[in-house]
Amino acid sequence: MIRNLNRSDEVESLLDVVMSEQRQVDDRPWVMLNMISTLDGATAIDGRSSSIGGPDDSKMFKAIRAVPDVILVGAGTVTAEDYRPVVLDEERRSARSDKGMSEAPTLAIVSGRLSIDPDARVFGDPDHKTLIITSTEANPSKLALIGDAADVAILPSLDPETILNHLGAARIVLVEGGPSLNGQFVAAGLVDEVNLTIASKIGSGDSRRIIHGLAAEPPLDMTIDRVLQGEEELFLRYLRR
Repeated sequence: MIRNLNRSDEVESLLDVVMSEQRQVDDRPWVMLNMISTLDGATAIDGRSSSIGGPDDSKMFKAIRAVPDVILVGAGTVTAEDYRPVVLDEERRSARSDKGMSEAPTLAIVSGRLSIDPDARVFGDPDHKTLIITSTEANPSKLALIGDAADVAILPSLDPETILNHLGAARIVLVEGGPSLNGQFVAAGLVDEVNLTIASKIGSGDSRRIIHGLAAEPPLDMTIDRVLQGEEELFLRYLRR
């Protein structure tokens, strides 16, 4: 059971909750992050964030993935988590259709070095083709290999502004990490929403925080908008002030 701590009632549909939340900003896509951490801030156990969450987190992860037009993720995270193509179930497809959205969000992988394996299972669904975002400095031979498995966008820079300009037709972009990609968007002042799952685990070790990199100057001021409690996790939504 997941409860809304703002109202002390049970949440019947996480999908209804996240799909009804307001997300709009002028002149660019709304940028949301979705991350999980242990109580002590670790974002991975044995190299994977999927080792942290339980069944409730899986439900929230699936619900949030119904929200965006584009899911943006770094190549290292795709490899570490062994990503699959983004395919939504009937309930989530229907919720998107009711809002005039496509059947499923586009999965876009940021990969400056094109180190991702072209045979990785993330490229395994030709009906939901992955988008690779890389730079003009990408190795031509690797481009040729990846080009058979995915759509490719070659940009003059992989800074967040350039990426968002390329994704300008999208209304909402969900960034799923890793921490370095999150950090680039935070440092650029281009994060509007943070969804954070806090798991009832302590990981210790040297795992990075959910956001890593250059300091945001000034720091992004956020306000808490939603608090849900599951059996083993807290689900927090923060909005930019």
